[in-house]
Amino acid sequence: MKRSFGITLVVLFLSFTNIVNSQSLQFCEDVGSNGAAIKPSTVFSISAKGGYLKCLTTLPYRVGTSSVSYEVYRIDSEGNETYDNSILQTVDPSYTWFWKEITFYDEGRYNIYVYDSDKNFLASEQIRIQYY
Repeated sequence: MKRSFGITLVVLFLSFTNIVNSQSLQFCEDVGSNGAAIKPSTVFSISAKGGYLKCLTTLPYRVGTSSVSYEVYRIDSEGNETYDNSILQTVDPSYTWFWKEITFYDEGRYNIYVYDSDKNFLASEQIRIQYY
């Protein structure tokens, strides 16, 4: 009995880990018509006047909402986050992937979090912006 319970817990944990890990946020130069990131990276160079990139969110399920938000936080040299801005996007509830073009004006490290309209977490990733 104890052994089967332990095995069940391990299977549930691995299943949950697989679901969480299959959600992703990628930064890229473009997005293909099939939802594939084109030239993905976590470091982008922009001019001092600003530059943009695309944020591609991929989910293992339908997003199930008509809007999402991107919460952008700047990271200081000690690793502390400071709120920068929020970006809203209209999406179709049936989407399993979607992207948003985001413009940056300042170099630095940023954490970006994606939430559905009920503020349920969908994905996050860190990016570094540098001037060329």
